[in-house]
Amino acid sequence: MEQSTSLDRRSFLATTAIAAGGLALPAASIVAQGEGKTPAGEGKVKLRQSVARWIYNDIPLEKFCEQVAAMGITGVDLLTANEWQVPKKFGLQCSMAFGPKSMQIGHGLNRLVHHDEFVKESESFLPRIGDAGIRNMIVFSGNRGGMDDKEGIQNCITGLRRLAPLAEKAKVTLCLEYLNSKVDHHDYAFDKMSYGLDVCKAVNSPNVKILYDIYHAQIMEGDVIRTLTDNSKWIGHYHTGGVPGRADIDDTQELNYPAICRAILASGYDGFVAHEFIPKKDAMTTLARCTKICDV
Repeated sequence: MEQSTSLDRRSFLATTAIAAGGLALPAASIVAQGEGKTPAGEGKVKLRQSVARWIYNDIPLEKFCEQVAAMGITGVDLLTANEWQVPKKFGLQCSMAFGPKSMQIGHGLNRLVHHDEFVKESESFLPRIGDAGIRNMIVFSGNRGGMDDKEGIQNCITGLRRLAPLAEKAKVTLCLEYLNSKVDHHDYAFDKMSYGLDVCKAVNSPNVKILYDIYHAQIMEGDVIRTLTDNSKWIGHYHTGGVPGRADIDDTQELNYPAICRAILASGYDGFVAHEFIPKKDAMTTLARCTKICDV
């Protein structure tokens, strides 16, 4: 099922004002896409950077894709079905698709009652994602609502065991997102790395992994570099964001993103790191600057 807007999934930030200034960047500076290496053939493995579309919804998608491609970004994250094909015009990939409309942050896999609906929608939705050349789909644990974590984890395992064969056939990875329950998503169940690890290890599918959101992880537990290094096998995608405030990922906040990005590369990860911070000032100028910070 298609969604009218990706902001439906992120309504908690619907009131955020984004100054979407148009940064004129020459198309000639677009780098080679998809190989994770420098265009000059230097052989240096580079971080594959993406960006969450929902933050920049004030900019028409085609204009947005043209500008981010010129920055060296190679993917656009969190697109709905009617948007999937647009990034390809600019040599970009959709690095993460939204899942079935019925699956929401607070309405997720930790409730058995939802599973039939998720499976039914995914039976048609996952093949479409795979046919579009998209390799990731976001999924959520849901809120606790008084449920203890042992039960919630087991229910997520049950649900993902039903979805995993569909994902494997479509060649799409289901990425279970880690979110903080302290600031942004009160009562969200997967708010500690151990929760997601227990789920993914039990499902034991190459197509079920964790979306490790560095912003959320820092708020809940910190210890980011050791955690991603020790658990790289189970991480299928990354999101960025500054702490505190989810703002620019620069030296105004407590996370050292160049060091984090080097650790991600050192772990052998070859997927996307998607920027999901909210720029304080001019949106596209800030995104370009922060992209360079992560170009390690």
